[in-house]
Amino acid sequence: MKNFNVRILSNEPVADDVFRLTLEAPELAKTARAGQFVQVKVSDEFTLRRPLGIASTAGGRVKIFYRVVGRGTEALTKKIVGDWLSVLGALGNGFDNPSGKVLLVGGGMGLAPLLCAAENFLADVLIGGRTKAEVLFWQNEFAPHVEKFFITTDDGSYAKKGFAIDLLPEVLSAENYSAVYTCGPEVMMRGVAKLAMNNNLPCQVSFEKRMACGLGACLSCSIDTTDGRKKVCKDGPVFDAAKVFGGDDVG
Repeated sequence: MKNFNVRILSNEPVADDVFRLTLEAPELAKTARAGQFVQVKVSDEFTLRRPLGIASTAGGRVKIFYRVVGRGTEALTKKIVGDWLSVLGALGNGFDNPSGKVLLVGGGMGLAPLLCAAENFLADVLIGGRTKAEVLFWQNEFAPHVEKFFITTDDGSYAKKGFAIDLLPEVLSAENYSAVYTCGPEVMMRGVAKLAMNNNLPCQVSFEKRMACGLGACLSCSIDTTDGRKKVCKDGPVFDAAKVFGGDDVG
């Protein structure tokens, strides 16, 4: 883990309140693993850095997607090409290297770390979103990196109507996957974990939590696991699903 001063190559909107930030960061890209994140210093105005998942490390560039949710991320949208950012990373633990093809299941901004997994592993992806506009840019991002993709929208405006979890049994029955990796709303990940384990598939979940320090010191992102209290930023954000949800909850 190091602090890098990196140059912004692009910072552009890709959907409602969602931006794609691309950084020239060859050293960081070389060492980062799928599932890890960085802590970005937006400016001296903000004491705390912002934790953002790594979505791509191809070609010595680090790609990040972020949603505008407050003053910090709003300020980040004002950064322009050529500006420099202080980036701490790569942080946390990433996904295990699968033994075969892995199924990635994500919704919303949880798809960002899964994109990095798709870039590095043999994978298919199941994308869930509210509307056509919300899933289209993700489809375009994943298309070069996966063999197959499956899409659901809550409102039925694109692909199959419903939630990703509704389509998951059909997808799992059609292919022999070695594991399932998921990131998104916790209720979705819990359902994904249950179906994966019922199909005797290893499942890893990537948690999205508010983090203050990103280094395991402040305890703001602690969660309960079967191995005791753990910190998402340091012990995760990727965990074995059985350890965070417990056998009784997902079995």
